[in-house]
Amino acid sequence: MNWNRRQVLWAGGGMGAAALLAACGGANDAASSGSGGKPRKGGTLRIGALGRSSAIVRDPHGVQGNESDYLVIALVHDTLTAPGLKDNTVGRLATSFKPSKDLKTWRFTIAKGATFHDGTPVTADDVVWSLRRLRNTPAGAARLPGIKPDHITADGKDTVVLVSDYANAELPSITRLSTFIVKKNTSDKDMAKAPGAGPFKLDWYRGGNARLLRNEHWHGGQVYLDAIEVTMFESPQAMANAMMSGQIDVASNAGAVAARTADARQDIQVIRRPNDMAMPVVMRTSGGPFADPKVREAMKLVVDREAMVKQVLSGYGTVANDILGTADPDYAKSIPQRHRDLTKAEKLLKEAQFDLSRTYELVTTEDVPGLAESATLFASQAREAGVKIKVVKQESGTFYQKTWLKGDFYTNYWGTNDSLVFFASKTMTTGSGENEADWSDKDFDAAYHKAIASARPTARTAALRELQQIEHDASGYLLWGMADGIDLAAPKVHGLPKLPGYGRVQLENVWLAT
Repeated sequence: MNWNRRQVLWAGGGMGAAALLAACGGANDAASSGSGGKPRKGGTLRIGALGRSSAIVRDPHGVQGNESDYLVIALVHDTLTAPGLKDNTVGRLATSFKPSKDLKTWRFTIAKGATFHDGTPVTADDVVWSLRRLRNTPAGAARLPGIKPDHITADGKDTVVLVSDYANAELPSITRLSTFIVKKNTSDKDMAKAPGAGPFKLDWYRGGNARLLRNEHWHGGQVYLDAIEVTMFESPQAMANAMMSGQIDVASNAGAVAARTADARQDIQVIRRPNDMAMPVVMRTSGGPFADPKVREAMKLVVDREAMVKQVLSGYGTVANDILGTADPDYAKSIPQRHRDLTKAEKLLKEAQFDLSRTYELVTTEDVPGLAESATLFASQAREAGVKIKVVKQESGTFYQKTWLKGDFYTNYWGTNDSLVFFASKTMTTGSGENEADWSDKDFDAAYHKAIASARPTARTAALRELQQIEHDASGYLLWGMADGIDLAAPKVHGLPKLPGYGRVQLENVWLAT
């Protein structure tokens, strides 16, 4: 997830030997907003995050559709690694990670002194149990691709060994996002209240709202805030109103509309993470109306990308080119930008014998600001090419149960933006666990494995250039733009992270001025 372009893939854009040997830094390596003076301990941060009661998921190994749930879980439970400022991947619960020569076996060393909130030490057995449990969830294959459950083992009390089915120079990066560690043998019914090893411990949780207290014994170092109160809001407007009226101190991922309003006020900080979130239109490639690559190309030519960025994102974003992972240092800017071309789109639809008499349903949610609006504007633009689209809004819980990974035509959102191979491994390689478009391409698979198996920057770059060209030309993703991430904050709030994804919810360095 390097969503703000400040991270560099590993060390200097390649997979040099030094970068492969270890990574340290953790929380203190995260980019954050200006300090505004000397940090001080104390105070309660009131933060708002989006969520819906129908989509609440308390299990740290579940699929969190709510920003509010993810925030609480990420503050309570540590992952093995995290996004960093200088390096794409830095240690968190693991202080180092080292590969074998063939890049298949990786050894992670657990931080000395790491304990759960009940005082018991975090051991390699806890990590192994947690990762195996994660791997056995419905989404586990995507979260730990290429790693079988029995290939996750402990070597002593502080070393975890992960063995990949194939050479993977970037394996530590996949442990950044959802490898939340819980105590061994925690039952499913107790998972929501299981003690974590993160910088904050759960005080109470009620219907999407929570209070968290500082973990005085966190292995990662100083935590400034006494407490964090998380309030769930079911709409961006309600959260923005609470921010404007002083009911909360931070509005997380508030969206472009709220940012435009707040820009005119002197009493609110606008924390902007440029080029932060992808909101692609997903077209199923294995069957249905979009199986023909000519149809998919036509849809990509129908969209007016500049208008989408201007209207949906209020200008808080950039035009994209149907390739996910735009912040990767090896993102191929040399691939010509795709522009709107209705004449060519109509020609391709005719060649593909696309049924223009039908109305096609485009399913969307209101999980993040602008997502539903993007579907509505795209439907309007498609009508100019004779394609009739009906936008269908679903609640988050219904969407992930009935549409995601199954539907022919829908929108989704991703904050993970710093890695081309992240998206390839999770959403596009044959058989990947979150293959949203059900896409399979042997040349794409070959380019992916070539890229991750190479420790040489030049070979990686060449393989990723090939991978991106195939994705651009044929995949089921219509990525029209990248939205800026926007948090609103009161003047007294300092040290908010500017990194995306898991980096964005690392709040241990936040402090409040008097």
